[in-house]
Amino acid sequence: MARTPKAQALGAALRQAREDRKLLLRELAAMIKRDIGVVSRWETGDRTPKPEQVAQILTKLEVDGERYDEIMTLAYGTNESQWVATTLGEQRQQLAALVDWEDRATRIVEVAPLLVPGILQTSDYIRGIMTAAGVPEDEIALRVASRLGRADAITKRKPANLLVLIGHAALHQDIGGRTAMLGQLDHLLEMAARPNIELRVVPDHRGWHPGLEGHFILIDAARPASARRAAVTSGSIVFIAMRRSDLMLHEEQDVAAYRQALDRVLAVSLAPEQSAQFISEVRKRMEKK
Repeated sequence: MARTPKAQALGAALRQAREDRKLLLRELAAMIKRDIGVVSRWETGDRTPKPEQVAQILTKLEVDGERYDEIMTLAYGTNESQWVATTLGEQRQQLAALVDWEDRATRIVEVAPLLVPGILQTSDYIRGIMTAAGVPEDEIALRVASRLGRADAITKRKPANLLVLIGHAALHQDIGGRTAMLGQLDHLLEMAARPNIELRVVPDHRGWHPGLEGHFILIDAARPASARRAAVTSGSIVFIAMRRSDLMLHEEQDVAAYRQALDRVLAVSLAPEQSAQFISEVRKRMEKK
């Protein structure tokens, strides 16, 4: 069984392409002369089609152009222990997979030493980042909406539990200007008051800890309803974003290493009540300036 994050992303992309054509699973299976059970397992990621089989499906579904290229990038290396996305197309597919994991998550942990985590960012804060990064103005609104949509995972009727370990430095950055930062700090305090969200500040001068190595997200999630079986009902991934590439890990030993790192960061963090007070004091000082 494959069930790697990349295999699941490939399956989801193939299922979406079929549904866009308003075809039933049995209709696609007949078109490519494959058993419906095999095609179903391809779409859930339990099995992985060969690249030529992916190409056949996309051709039958009349998928072409940039979308064809993006889905085909998922057809290679689906069983590898690490999913490294270096091209823009594969990074888009990996981001879509990350959003799906967050949507299915039972628990999300984010260690963020320098910036407020994306799932807790306000629109002004996001816009401040993207403007400074030189994102074209006509793309910013779509990207802001996309990032804000990720918060649904922690605000919906049955939300995931969220633990955020945010670095002292992240609270003092000038992202989007003073008004944007004040609004962002208010939002952090508001979200921290939710019963499913635990926000902890990691102060400076606590010595070395793994949080100083950079940002990472650890997600524990249930399998999609269409893919659940009694034997395997959940999984975990670690997501690490870098400047020119993104990395998704799913092997047990890799996830365990990041759980151990999380324990080290927790040990030097403030309790939730102390953290809320810390953020409130930062906000007061910022407002006075």
